[in-house]
Amino acid sequence: MRRGVFSTPQTFRAWVRFAGPGPASPPDIDDVGVLSFAIKLMGVPGPKLLDDERFTQDFAGISTPTFTTPNVIENRKLQRQIGKGTPLFYFLGLFDSHLLDGIMQGLWSRVHGSPLETPYWSCVPYLLGEGQAMQYMLRPRSGRRSRVRSLPFRPSDNYLRENMARTLAAEDVELDFLIKLQTDPFTMPIENASVRWPDAGSPWVSVATLRLPRQTFDSPAQLAFAGNLSYNPWHCIAEHRPLGNQNRGRRVIYETLSRLRQTMNATPHVEPTGDETF
Repeated sequence: MRRGVFSTPQTFRAWVRFAGPGPASPPDIDDVGVLSFAIKLMGVPGPKLLDDERFTQDFAGISTPTFTTPNVIENRKLQRQIGKGTPLFYFLGLFDSHLLDGIMQGLWSRVHGSPLETPYWSCVPYLLGEGQAMQYMLRPRSGRRSRVRSLPFRPSDNYLRENMARTLAAEDVELDFLIKLQTDPFTMPIENASVRWPDAGSPWVSVATLRLPRQTFDSPAQLAFAGNLSYNPWHCIAEHRPLGNQNRGRRVIYETLSRLRQTMNATPHVEPTGDETF
Protein backbone atom coordinates (compact mmCIF):
# COMPACT_ATOMS: atom_id res chain seq x y z
CA MET A 1 0.00 0.00 0.00
CA ARG A 2 3.02 2.30 -0.12
CA ARG A 3 1.82 4.21 -3.17
CA GLY A 4 1.00 7.82 -3.87
CA VAL A 5 0.88 9.98 -0.74
CA PHE A 6 1.28 6.82 1.36
CA SER A 7 4.54 5.79 -0.32
CA THR A 8 6.81 7.03 2.48
CA PRO A 9 6.15 7.93 6.13
CA GLN A 10 5.50 11.67 6.22
CA THR A 11 3.22 14.37 7.62
CA PHE A 12 1.07 16.75 5.57
CA ARG A 13 -0.69 19.83 6.79
CA ALA A 14 -4.37 19.81 5.86
CA TRP A 15 -7.56 21.82 5.87
CA VAL A 16 -10.53 19.63 6.76
CA ARG A 17 -14.19 20.43 6.12
CA PHE A 18 -17.12 18.66 7.79
CA ALA A 19 -20.52 19.34 6.26
CA GLY A 20 -23.99 18.04 5.55
CA PRO A 21 -25.00 16.24 2.34
CA GLY A 22 -25.65 19.48 0.39
CA PRO A 23 -26.43 21.25 -1.80
CA ALA A 24 -28.68 23.32 0.50
CA SER A 25 -27.71 24.45 4.01
CA PRO A 26 -30.84 24.27 6.17
CA PRO A 27 -30.80 24.10 10.00
CA ASP A 28 -28.76 21.06 11.05
CA ILE A 29 -31.66 19.07 12.50
CA ASP A 30 -33.53 19.29 9.17
CA ASP A 31 -30.71 17.73 7.16
CA VAL A 32 -28.78 15.59 9.63
CA GLY A 33 -29.19 12.05 8.26
CA VAL A 34 -25.98 12.04 6.20
CA LEU A 35 -22.79 13.97 6.92
CA SER A 36 -19.73 14.49 4.73
CA PHE A 37 -16.03 15.23 5.07
CA ALA A 38 -13.34 16.59 2.80
CA ILE A 39 -9.59 16.66 3.43
CA LYS A 40 -7.19 18.87 1.49
CA LEU A 41 -3.56 17.87 1.94
CA MET A 42 -1.03 20.59 1.13
CA GLY A 43 2.57 20.40 -0.01
CA VAL A 44 1.93 17.33 -2.19
CA PRO A 45 4.49 17.28 -5.03
CA GLY A 46 3.94 16.15 -8.59
CA PRO A 47 1.55 16.95 -11.48
CA LYS A 48 -2.18 17.15 -10.63
CA LEU A 49 -5.19 16.07 -12.68
CA LEU A 50 -6.81 19.50 -12.24
CA ASP A 51 -4.66 22.50 -13.05
CA ASP A 52 -6.36 25.03 -10.75
CA GLU A 53 -4.30 23.80 -7.77
CA ARG A 54 -0.65 22.76 -7.90
CA PHE A 55 0.23 21.28 -4.50
CA THR A 56 -2.96 19.72 -3.07
CA GLN A 57 -4.51 16.27 -2.77
CA ASP A 58 -8.18 16.01 -1.80
CA PHE A 59 -10.08 13.11 -0.22
CA ALA A 60 -13.85 13.16 0.38
CA GLY A 61 -16.61 10.90 1.64
CA ILE A 62 -19.96 10.58 3.39
CA SER A 63 -21.30 8.84 6.50
CA THR A 64 -22.90 5.92 4.62
CA PRO A 65 -20.89 3.01 3.14
CA THR A 66 -22.70 3.12 -0.22
CA PHE A 67 -23.70 6.03 -2.42
CA THR A 68 -27.36 7.01 -2.78
CA THR A 69 -27.48 6.03 -6.46
CA PRO A 70 -25.58 3.33 -8.38
CA ASN A 71 -24.57 5.53 -11.34
CA VAL A 72 -24.92 8.97 -12.93
CA ILE A 73 -28.00 8.01 -14.96
CA GLU A 74 -29.91 7.09 -11.80
CA ASN A 75 -28.48 10.12 -9.99
CA ARG A 76 -29.97 12.35 -12.67
CA LYS A 77 -33.38 10.78 -11.99
CA LEU A 78 -32.97 11.43 -8.27
CA GLN A 79 -31.91 15.05 -8.82
CA ARG A 80 -34.98 15.59 -11.02
CA GLN A 81 -37.22 14.36 -8.20
CA ILE A 82 -35.36 16.49 -5.65
CA GLY A 83 -35.95 19.50 -7.89
CA LYS A 84 -39.68 18.73 -7.79
CA GLY A 85 -39.59 18.30 -4.01
CA THR A 86 -40.54 14.60 -4.30
CA PRO A 87 -37.32 12.59 -3.68
CA LEU A 88 -39.32 9.71 -2.17
CA PHE A 89 -40.80 9.01 -5.61
CA TYR A 90 -37.33 8.08 -6.87
CA PHE A 91 -37.05 5.25 -4.36
CA LEU A 92 -40.70 4.10 -4.52
CA GLY A 93 -41.50 4.61 -8.20
CA LEU A 94 -44.08 2.11 -9.47
CA PHE A 95 -42.26 1.25 -12.71
CA ASP A 96 -38.70 2.27 -11.79
CA SER A 97 -38.22 1.41 -8.13
CA HIS A 98 -34.97 1.94 -6.21
CA LEU A 99 -36.28 0.44 -2.98
CA LEU A 100 -33.07 -1.40 -2.05
CA ASP A 101 -31.01 1.78 -2.38
CA GLY A 102 -33.56 3.55 -0.19
CA ILE A 103 -33.36 0.82 2.44
CA MET A 104 -29.56 0.95 2.45
CA GLN A 105 -29.55 4.69 2.98
CA GLY A 106 -32.18 4.37 5.69
CA LEU A 107 -30.06 1.84 7.59
CA TRP A 108 -27.28 4.40 7.97
CA SER A 109 -29.22 7.64 8.16
CA ARG A 110 -29.58 8.91 11.73
CA VAL A 111 -29.49 11.99 13.92
CA HIS A 112 -25.81 12.75 14.51
CA GLY A 113 -24.47 14.42 17.63
CA SER A 114 -21.19 15.63 16.13
CA PRO A 115 -19.32 15.31 12.80
CA LEU A 116 -16.30 14.06 14.77
CA GLU A 117 -18.11 10.95 16.06
CA THR A 118 -19.15 9.00 12.97
CA PRO A 119 -17.24 6.94 10.38
CA TYR A 120 -17.14 8.09 6.76
CA TRP A 121 -16.65 6.14 3.54
CA SER A 122 -15.47 7.15 0.07
CA CYS A 123 -18.34 5.04 -1.43
CA VAL A 124 -16.67 5.28 -4.84
CA PRO A 125 -13.27 3.84 -5.85
CA TYR A 126 -9.92 5.45 -6.52
CA LEU A 127 -6.55 4.29 -7.76
CA LEU A 128 -3.88 3.23 -5.31
CA GLY A 129 -1.15 3.29 -7.91
CA GLU A 130 -1.61 2.07 -11.46
CA GLY A 131 -3.64 -1.14 -11.75
CA GLN A 132 -4.96 -1.22 -8.17
CA ALA A 133 -8.37 0.15 -7.10
CA MET A 134 -9.21 1.07 -3.52
CA GLN A 135 -11.90 2.60 -1.37
CA TYR A 136 -11.09 4.52 1.81
CA MET A 137 -12.68 5.19 5.17
CA LEU A 138 -12.27 7.74 7.96
CA ARG A 139 -12.98 6.33 11.44
CA PRO A 140 -12.85 8.21 14.77
CA ARG A 141 -10.66 6.67 17.46
CA SER A 142 -12.73 7.97 20.36
CA GLY A 143 -16.03 6.47 21.48
CA ARG A 144 -17.25 9.91 22.58
CA ARG A 145 -20.95 10.69 21.98
CA SER A 146 -22.12 14.29 22.11
CA ARG A 147 -25.67 14.98 23.14
CA VAL A 148 -28.08 16.89 20.93
CA ARG A 149 -29.15 19.63 23.28
CA SER A 150 -32.83 20.64 23.54
CA LEU A 151 -34.27 17.44 22.08
CA PRO A 152 -37.16 16.62 21.73
CA PHE A 153 -37.49 20.35 21.02
CA ARG A 154 -35.56 22.00 18.20
CA PRO A 155 -31.83 22.39 18.88
CA SER A 156 -29.71 25.29 17.68
CA ASP A 157 -29.62 25.67 13.89
CA ASN A 158 -25.85 25.04 13.97
CA TYR A 159 -25.69 22.48 16.79
CA LEU A 160 -23.33 20.18 14.84
CA ARG A 161 -20.75 22.92 14.47
CA GLU A 162 -21.25 23.96 18.10
CA ASN A 163 -20.70 20.41 19.39
CA MET A 164 -17.59 20.05 17.24
CA ALA A 165 -16.28 23.40 18.50
CA ARG A 166 -16.95 22.33 22.09
CA THR A 167 -14.90 19.14 21.64
CA LEU A 168 -11.96 20.78 19.84
CA ALA A 169 -11.80 23.57 22.41
CA ALA A 170 -11.06 20.92 25.03
CA GLU A 171 -8.93 18.24 23.33
CA ASP A 172 -7.19 16.89 20.25
CA VAL A 173 -9.18 14.55 18.01
CA GLU A 174 -7.70 11.70 15.98
CA LEU A 175 -9.30 9.66 13.20
CA ASP A 176 -7.84 6.69 11.36
CA PHE A 177 -7.64 6.78 7.56
CA LEU A 178 -8.17 3.23 6.28
CA ILE A 179 -7.92 1.62 2.86
CA LYS A 180 -9.66 -1.41 1.35
CA LEU A 181 -8.12 -2.93 -1.79
CA GLN A 182 -10.26 -4.23 -4.64
CA THR A 183 -9.57 -7.97 -4.84
CA ASP A 184 -12.65 -9.14 -6.81
CA PRO A 185 -14.03 -7.03 -9.69
CA PHE A 186 -17.46 -8.69 -9.44
CA THR A 187 -18.20 -8.21 -5.74
CA MET A 188 -16.26 -4.93 -5.69
CA PRO A 189 -17.47 -3.15 -8.84
CA ILE A 190 -16.00 0.09 -10.14
CA GLU A 191 -19.08 1.42 -11.94
CA ASN A 192 -21.83 0.63 -9.37
CA ALA A 193 -21.52 2.81 -6.25
CA SER A 194 -24.53 1.23 -4.51
CA VAL A 195 -22.65 -2.04 -3.85
CA ARG A 196 -20.85 -2.26 -0.53
CA TRP A 197 -17.43 -3.82 -0.96
CA PRO A 198 -17.27 -6.87 1.35
CA ASP A 199 -14.67 -7.25 4.10
CA ALA A 200 -14.09 -10.93 3.32
CA GLY A 201 -10.74 -11.26 1.59
CA SER A 202 -9.94 -7.54 1.85
CA PRO A 203 -9.99 -6.07 5.36
CA TRP A 204 -9.72 -2.36 6.11
CA VAL A 205 -6.11 -1.40 6.79
CA SER A 206 -5.11 1.80 8.61
CA VAL A 207 -2.53 3.71 6.56
CA ALA A 208 -2.62 7.20 8.09
CA THR A 209 -3.86 9.28 11.02
CA LEU A 210 -5.84 12.49 10.70
CA ARG A 211 -5.02 14.61 13.74
CA LEU A 212 -7.11 17.65 14.54
CA PRO A 213 -5.26 19.58 17.24
CA ARG A 214 -7.08 21.40 20.00
CA GLN A 215 -8.23 24.69 18.50
CA THR A 216 -10.86 27.35 18.00
CA PHE A 217 -11.96 26.99 14.40
CA ASP A 218 -15.24 28.91 14.18
CA SER A 219 -14.01 32.50 14.10
CA PRO A 220 -15.65 34.70 11.43
CA ALA A 221 -12.30 35.05 9.64
CA GLN A 222 -11.75 31.30 9.40
CA LEU A 223 -15.32 30.63 8.29
CA ALA A 224 -14.90 33.29 5.60
CA PHE A 225 -11.64 31.64 4.51
CA ALA A 226 -13.50 28.33 4.15
CA GLY A 227 -15.68 29.95 1.50
CA ASN A 228 -12.58 30.47 -0.66
CA LEU A 229 -11.68 26.78 -0.65
CA SER A 230 -12.72 24.30 -3.33
CA TYR A 231 -12.72 20.56 -2.63
CA ASN A 232 -12.73 18.18 -5.58
CA PRO A 233 -11.56 14.52 -5.70
CA TRP A 234 -9.84 15.43 -8.97
CA HIS A 235 -7.45 17.67 -7.04
CA CYS A 236 -5.09 14.71 -6.96
CA ILE A 237 -1.98 13.05 -8.24
CA ALA A 238 -2.33 10.39 -10.93
CA GLU A 239 -1.70 7.59 -8.40
CA HIS A 240 -5.05 8.43 -6.74
CA ARG A 241 -7.15 9.11 -9.83
CA PRO A 242 -10.92 8.84 -9.15
CA LEU A 243 -12.56 5.83 -10.81
CA GLY A 244 -16.08 5.11 -12.04
CA ASN A 245 -18.82 7.05 -13.83
CA GLN A 246 -19.99 8.99 -10.76
CA ASN A 247 -16.46 10.21 -10.12
CA ARG A 248 -16.14 11.25 -13.76
CA GLY A 249 -19.37 13.19 -13.37
CA ARG A 250 -18.15 14.81 -10.15
CA ARG A 251 -15.20 16.34 -11.97
CA VAL A 252 -17.49 18.62 -13.99
CA ILE A 253 -20.25 18.98 -11.37
CA TYR A 254 -17.92 20.00 -8.54
CA GLU A 255 -16.02 22.48 -10.71
CA THR A 256 -19.27 24.06 -11.92
CA LEU A 257 -20.86 24.27 -8.47
CA SER A 258 -17.71 25.68 -6.92
CA ARG A 259 -17.41 28.33 -9.62
CA LEU A 260 -21.11 29.24 -9.22
CA ARG A 261 -20.89 29.45 -5.43
CA GLN A 262 -17.77 31.58 -5.43
CA THR A 263 -19.11 33.86 -8.17
CA MET A 264 -22.40 34.42 -6.35
CA ASN A 265 -20.61 35.05 -3.04
CA ALA A 266 -17.76 37.07 -4.60
CA THR A 267 -15.23 34.77 -2.92
CA PRO A 268 -12.26 34.01 -5.19
CA HIS A 269 -10.88 30.48 -5.35
CA VAL A 270 -7.78 30.18 -3.14
CA GLU A 271 -5.25 27.36 -3.11
CA PRO A 272 -4.20 27.18 0.55
CA THR A 273 -0.62 26.63 1.67
CA GLY A 274 -1.13 25.62 5.29
CA ASP A 275 0.57 28.81 6.50
CA GLU A 276 -2.78 30.51 7.10
CA THR A 277 -3.43 31.55 10.72
CA PHE A 278 -6.60 32.78 12.40
